[in-house]
Amino acid sequence: MSDIQLWTLIFAIITFSVYIYIAYASRVSDTAGFYIAGGGIPAPANGAAIAADWMSAASFISLAGIVGLSYNGYAGGVFLMGWTGGYVLLALLLAPYLRKFGKYTLPDFVGDRYSETARLVAVLAAIVVSFVYVAGQMAGVGLVFTRFLNVNTTTGVIIGMTIVFFYAVLGGMKGITWTQVAQYSVLIIAYLIPAVAVSAKVTGIPLPQIGFGRILEELNGLQADFGLAEYSGAFTQISMPNMILITAALMFGTAGLPHVIVRFYTAKSVRAARYSALWAIFFIAILYTTAPSVAAFTKLQIIKDLTATSLADVPGWFNTWSDVGLITTSGGGPVSDLGTSTFSYSDVMINNDIIVLASPEIGGLPAPIVGLVAAGALAAALSTASGLLLVISSSVANDVYYKRINPAATEAKQLLVGRCAMAAAIVVAGYLGINPPGFVAQVVALAFGLAAASFFPILVLGIFWKKATAAGAAAGMITGLTVTMAYMIWTIDIYGNSDGLWNIPETGFGTIGMLINFAVTIVVSQFTKKPSPQMQELVEEIRYPGRTQLVAAHQDGEV
Repeated sequence: MSDIQLWTLIFAIITFSVYIYIAYASRVSDTAGFYIAGGGIPAPANGAAIAADWMSAASFISLAGIVGLSYNGYAGGVFLMGWTGGYVLLALLLAPYLRKFGKYTLPDFVGDRYSETARLVAVLAAIVVSFVYVAGQMAGVGLVFTRFLNVNTTTGVIIGMTIVFFYAVLGGMKGITWTQVAQYSVLIIAYLIPAVAVSAKVTGIPLPQIGFGRILEELNGLQADFGLAEYSGAFTQISMPNMILITAALMFGTAGLPHVIVRFYTAKSVRAARYSALWAIFFIAILYTTAPSVAAFTKLQIIKDLTATSLADVPGWFNTWSDVGLITTSGGGPVSDLGTSTFSYSDVMINNDIIVLASPEIGGLPAPIVGLVAAGALAAALSTASGLLLVISSSVANDVYYKRINPAATEAKQLLVGRCAMAAAIVVAGYLGINPPGFVAQVVALAFGLAAASFFPILVLGIFWKKATAAGAAAGMITGLTVTMAYMIWTIDIYGNSDGLWNIPETGFGTIGMLINFAVTIVVSQFTKKPSPQMQELVEEIRYPGRTQLVAAHQDGEV
């Protein structure tokens, strides 16, 4: 066992033990604790849990790679703007009002605000979005175990499934929330230490957000030498209209993701929900302002290491990652095809997912730091997976079983169904992580487009337009989700239509689907039965400060 594997194992055992202990100490025996942690989580802790829930394997493992490798730095910034901007929308437009409405889940809000038919449509959309998202998290767990502990993907995913099973099934939302607070601490420390160390080593400035500005000119020059767009060049890879569409899809999708929205139900009050969003933006910004520097520093070192070199002279990190198939020739073949000839950066293809995981090795940092980064990646993947799985569980147990099949079910029966649904969802998620569909890497980010096209319009209209109708909401969700999903499937490379309509990428089409949803919901609402006078009054009252008699009665389930 190498030093890196040993340190990774040590950190994995320590952190996994902490997660399981927290879940055991936070175990619950009622549905309020299982679904919304009893609504008693303080705002700073809730903000950290939201941040951990949000910063998935995609954020921790892939974001810097997307910024540095898939695009130049400017174009990759679309993900930074979209994914952080969505929390501003949440804080201003949705979080406090949803918290005041006082339900367990996003489909629960849709069902109460609109109708039972709309609830079932929302359940279907929530499950689709969550499973698309969670498959990537479990695949990320498998990747970390494969690389750092030398076990196969199946074993790695099964270990991850087991850990999530213990703390998600045992503690529900309460256990998941406090576990995610610990996971945020692990992942942010793991992300910052190598970033600070490399920045100090290369530029003498320990703040990577400032240090990476010192190397941009050099990086721009190196990219030009290889015939690539300048790293900081504007609109060289994504046109301005598409940047707007993609940014909007990511922003509105963030504001419509079920596993993010449910977090605000765990806050102690409406005021705490607002502050939870503020804390979440702060905690997320720490990582998201660091990611561009990690991308820039790591790419600069990669280009320097792979300039006019040969397989006999490559640094150790190159062989490590090529051995697991994440570095190939530019044509997709094994690097052994390069033979003894001299090659450069442009002759190889480097997977996005290695940028962060390999950055300590590329920067020459010691084995304990590499092991800590691996533990951080596992924390990011497992924290998001648990939140997504709870959405699936609560959608099945609360919105289908309790609200539709057996309204007389006891608390114990509801908890049993919720835990069984969680266990089944974990098994399905594990299967998707072990055997992902061929295009899952492409569609993980598309979950945001699906959320924007299905949930965001009916949430905004449900809060701010009291005459939005049940038929309008159901028609809007179905149309937006169907059109967006059809476009995404149509533009997947395997069907040969990757250019799409007017060159709109599938990652940006969620904005179009959202606008279609808005239009359909508004038009249909003009010609269908309006909500009851009581519901219209409730919608008015949730937008104003204070806890009126009608709002209190609704929160207590009396109306």
